[in-house]
Amino acid sequence: MASGRKVAEVATLLGISQQTIYVWRRQHLIDTGQMPGVPTHEQAELAEARKRIAELEAELAVHHGAGTAHATGRSARLARQPHPSAQARNTVGR
Repeated sequence: MASGRKVAEVATLLGISQQTIYVWRRQHLIDTGQMPGVPTHEQAELAEARKRIAELEAELAVHHGAGTAHATGRSARLARQPHPSAQARNTVGR
């Protein structure tokens, strides 16, 4: 390590695994541009974006579920049929 101490010694002093120190070191090298990878600040933005996407997908699933719950019986048959104006547009020019 930079201070001349061994990783095992520092890990023992901090009460963490050696692997944790290696992960921290790697991320430091990425954050300082010495190694390719995703910097810490971008990881936070990506995590927030993924969380928001998951929320929106869950909300969309609820709305899709609510829409299909009402489409039963005759209304389900009507829901599958195209609107009359769409049929008229499809026949124009034939």
